[in-house]
Amino acid sequence: MAVIRAAERPGSKRATEWLPRLLARRAKKVAAVALANKMARMIWGTMTTGEAYRRPTAGGVARRPAVIS
Repeated sequence: MAVIRAAERPGSKRATEWLPRLLARRAKKVAAVALANKMARMIWGTMTTGEAYRRPTAGGVARRPAVIS
């Protein structure tokens, strides 16, 4: 809920585009559960693959770093 409150502040940079759009469509507690689910999936993905977290780009897809040989 702290992230939800921070995202509701005008000019907040703490949230991606996804969260304010979700808050416009859904109740706060529903958005909080959706955010928790999203975070759990990101954490699970990084734990199972062993990769470092990559922040999503503006298009919503994190790009893999280029492999330099």
